[in-house]
Amino acid sequence: MSPWILAARPRTLGAALIPVIAGCALAISVSAFDPLGSALILACAVLIQIATNFFNDALDHAKGADTAGRLGPTRVTSAGLLPARRVMTGAFLTLTLAALLALPLVLRGGGIILLIGLLSLLFAYAYTGGPFPLAYLGLGEIFVTLFFGLIAVGGTFYLNTLTFSAAAILAGLQIGLHSSVLLAVNNLRDLETDRAANKRTLAARFGLTFARRENAALVIAPFILGLAWLPLGYLWAFLLPLITLPLAWWLARACLAATPDRKVNQLLAQAAALHAAFGLLLALAFLLP
Repeated sequence: MSPWILAARPRTLGAALIPVIAGCALAISVSAFDPLGSALILACAVLIQIATNFFNDALDHAKGADTAGRLGPTRVTSAGLLPARRVMTGAFLTLTLAALLALPLVLRGGGIILLIGLLSLLFAYAYTGGPFPLAYLGLGEIFVTLFFGLIAVGGTFYLNTLTFSAAAILAGLQIGLHSSVLLAVNNLRDLETDRAANKRTLAARFGLTFARRENAALVIAPFILGLAWLPLGYLWAFLLPLITLPLAWWLARACLAATPDRKVNQLLAQAAALHAAFGLLLALAFLLP
């Protein structure tokens, strides 16, 4: 596999794709879907996710959080497959392309979309880099829930309809919480190495028991929030995601017994499957009468 594909982390791109798909489906449900605009949103979301991964790869290595003995998947900088300078250059070029593709979206959506776009570009770097890197301050889960949930779904819906919606906020929160499971599982696995590198994730700050319970709570919370679809009149949005509840229950129980080792990578795959299945079923629910 090409080092650049490895650095882009294709398995993580569902975190960018799923909320946009859900936002588009919600827009279709109110007969306000813009195919070209939605394609641009999808492209920008994926490019920003890839750039974030590039920055994370190079900067985590520079800060000592990624070493040759890491428990997770191979990182190209720490493995010596690409020099950090090239990976950083690739990240900035990817962000530049995302910014260019976003120009028509800013013209359509106005100031609020400009603000969202600028913050997205900024935090792609500031997640790992800068004087206050979010991932090193224990703010990663909040960042992911906000940008890969609430903003992604809500922004997609807004650009299609030019209106706000309680349904978009609820869907964004559900999808964002499941997206944050991907990060929280990583943090549980890397608890010891993160502490050694002074990467103060929530798991590193509060310990293994907290990390286990945090993961389980993040897995189950979207199902509890799903009850809010009933007063909003979206019966299918409550019912269809329940298909994934057995997988979620298994994953929550597994997280409660997890230890910081390579076996946690299996839980990461299950978390990605849950995030994708839940989000796609929720999107399908918006298309049903």
